[in-house]
Amino acid sequence: MSGEPDGASGPARGGPARGGPARGPAGGGPARGGHVGGARHAETLELGSVPGFVVFDLPGAPFSAGGTRLAPDVTKAEVALLARAMTYKFAVLGERIGGAKAGVVGDPADRVGRASRMARYCAEIRPLVDSGRFLTGPDMGTSEQDFAPLREGKAPPTAIGAIVDGMPFEDVLTGFGVVVAAETALRARRGDGWEGRSVAIEGFGKVGSGVAREVVKRGGRVVAVSTVAGCLTGSSGLDVERLLALRRVHADECVAHYGGGLGPPGQLFAAVDADVVVPGARPGVISRRAAESLPAAVGIVAPAANVPYTRDGADVLRQRGIVALPDFVCNAGAVIGYRSAREATPEQVLADVADRIGQLIGEALRHPSGPLAGACEHAMSFLRGWWGEPPDPPFADPR
Repeated sequence: MSGEPDGASGPARGGPARGGPARGPAGGGPARGGHVGGARHAETLELGSVPGFVVFDLPGAPFSAGGTRLAPDVTKAEVALLARAMTYKFAVLGERIGGAKAGVVGDPADRVGRASRMARYCAEIRPLVDSGRFLTGPDMGTSEQDFAPLREGKAPPTAIGAIVDGMPFEDVLTGFGVVVAAETALRARRGDGWEGRSVAIEGFGKVGSGVAREVVKRGGRVVAVSTVAGCLTGSSGLDVERLLALRRVHADECVAHYGGGLGPPGQLFAAVDADVVVPGARPGVISRRAAESLPAAVGIVAPAANVPYTRDGADVLRQRGIVALPDFVCNAGAVIGYRSAREATPEQVLADVADRIGQLIGEALRHPSGPLAGACEHAMSFLRGWWGEPPDPPFADPR
């Protein structure tokens, strides 16, 4: 299993329509719990049927949504950060939905144990799903099939189950949105898109492979891919289809079976000349140290991962003139897709993802303090309009 998350989690359709009537505490004043950075404490629900928990970022919100992560080392702190990112993701999309996230402790590679564990998990959270309090779907270590017990009578849009170019459409969505976001920034910065440009991708799981294939479609080169097994580089461009074939057999070890030299995973952030870097692992990978180590050739960071930046890391990128794109916009493709019209085709869903992410990134790029600050302000303004004082933006703790 790759260390890369599956991007923006795919909650089942439901909850209020965009701009609908769901509201938080009247008047937006502080209520329910204390304050952390001017915001209410998140609520954590311990699971009883499996080892794990659900975190609600906006306690008391009528509807909350976010993915379910399955990993042997998932923690409450990580899941709380991811729930915060979901709050900002929904807000920037204009959805009156609180962010949430679930973490289930387990090994995704253990197929028998995973099936039993996910079945017990789905049974336990069913009342939350039926009430709309917690709408959930795939994240790192899970797939749409894991949530079949929750989809009776409320299946996701038809396109989600489609196969596009040999890949499940749910795997295509997030990577597609990341590539659109980066292309929007490339055009704003240099006047052209991916043609002749290069990318280095951290993680080659569902989202990373989707990013790689879409970049090549648009005329770009994948010059580096890293997994927990190491960092594979090729300045003239790696053979993405060959890597995908190797991944189906060897998972994260695909980079070791490709041929050629293999460096340590961290080499991707320190020694690879690429126009765009895509962080695709777990929170906080763009620390101050990583931001300082990025080669001078790097102009844009376009996250596939949720909460990749520490505050110090984002500050260093800005000082260096490297465009830090907001993760909660870049990887919003799955949320947009899961909330599409039920009979929308994959092509229609992708067109909607491209329009919405392209527009949001374009607006954020015009902010004087950069697109990350611009997207955060956009989300916070929306939250003030329906919820009250917004929680702090999603940044990881310094490493």
